[in-house]
Amino acid sequence: QVQLVESGGGLVQAGGSLRLSCAASGIIFSLNSMGWYRQAPGKQRELVASMTGGGSINYASSVKGRFTISRDNAKNTVYLQMNSLKPEDTAVYYCNKVPVPLGSWGQGTQVTVSS
Repeated sequence: QVQLVESGGGLVQAGGSLRLSCAASGIIFSLNSMGWYRQAPGKQRELVASMTGGGSINYASSVKGRFTISRDNAKNTVYLQMNSLKPEDTAVYYCNKVPVPLGSWGQGTQVTVSS
């Protein structure tokens, strides 16, 4: 049974930082490309960062230079370091496989950036 558990969200002022974590189980983590998605109220879920098992990384243009994705295959965990946060980064953040996410999603972690 696949399980994705996100954590690390919170309320932060604009310009602040947060580090998100996602622990995965039930998949061969090291063989899978993983990504961070986010969904803001009234908007579709979007992919903001992804990383292959071999370490290739991609970012959405809206977060490039501010967010850093990393992973620890030994811990089956993927991270998202978010710096210089903006109010428009406010969303629920989820991790999942890329390019095709698993059918089941974790509960996500809420990130709220105040201006």
